[in-house]
Amino acid sequence: MRYLVTGGAGFMGSNFVRYILGKYDDAVILVYDKLTYAGRLENLRDVIGSPRFKFVKADICDEQRLIKVIKEFEPGVVVNFAAETHVDRSINEPAPFLKTNVLGLFNILETARMLEVPLVVHISTDEVYGDLWEKEPVNEEAPFRPSSPYSASKASGDLLCQAYWRTYRLPVIVMRPSNNYGPYQHPEKFIPKIIIRALHDKPIPVYGRGDQVRDWLYVEDFAEALDMVIVGGSKGEIYNVPGFNERKNIEVVETILKLMGKSSALVRHVEDRPGHDRRYAMRGDKILGLGWKPKTSWLEGLKKTIEWYVSNKWWWQPLVDDEYFKLDTPWDKAF
Repeated sequence: MRYLVTGGAGFMGSNFVRYILGKYDDAVILVYDKLTYAGRLENLRDVIGSPRFKFVKADICDEQRLIKVIKEFEPGVVVNFAAETHVDRSINEPAPFLKTNVLGLFNILETARMLEVPLVVHISTDEVYGDLWEKEPVNEEAPFRPSSPYSASKASGDLLCQAYWRTYRLPVIVMRPSNNYGPYQHPEKFIPKIIIRALHDKPIPVYGRGDQVRDWLYVEDFAEALDMVIVGGSKGEIYNVPGFNERKNIEVVETILKLMGKSSALVRHVEDRPGHDRRYAMRGDKILGLGWKPKTSWLEGLKKTIEWYVSNKWWWQPLVDDEYFKLDTPWDKAF
């Protein structure tokens, strides 16, 4: 199989690339990534030398470059991880999110249609369903209720995928994972930020009371789910990928501090961000029906993640500076 992975130098994309190359001896992967602050070749350092790995530095918004690359590589599947993903950044500066997450995805879909790509798999998010505080977990038919420019842009992308399936019969599948965590996640994200600040004995900022609930999924487990969908999923379908592991934010912080032998006195409650969803929760009947379920327990995943950040300071040290450790930053920089 020939995989073209857009955004493959990011957190989830690079973990998927590593998973596929490790599982399939005949897999050939081309990573197509413009290398923004969150997409780094360092994320792929251990596979760059493989003869089955190729890389192109390019933007999915560059229509002509995308056409040229797909035409020359002839992938069996295009997997789209390319996206602006950080909610706080979307609140502070929404324009890049609309450009990449909507117009960039449109370029992928239209190019795939013109060149008759056998399959496109688009990675979305559970955030499209909005706040589900005190509500039952939702299935893939639930209405969209996005709360941030980020989740609105992802919901728009999902609708484009559905339209291309209905109108053109473009073979496309949408996946909506819950919060992923694990190695190579940018230090601006929740779990890496807790770990790195705790390593430096710096205060850990927690929005509001910290009672927001997220469903956590170890990134390698998501890579396996994605692989199963590529192999056995139904075209035109949407697959929720829950972690079945709901945790309050304050519980996540306190558990990590305990595992690291750090005091909970490091916790600092800061002003909540605008429109902050209190809970995400999905049903996963479809993905379970393919034979998938998470393999990594919550504590096992956290221990592996902490160990990775402790052992790989070379990776994250260039990404943090004095601003990173300040507590008196506005909400749009707190996480």
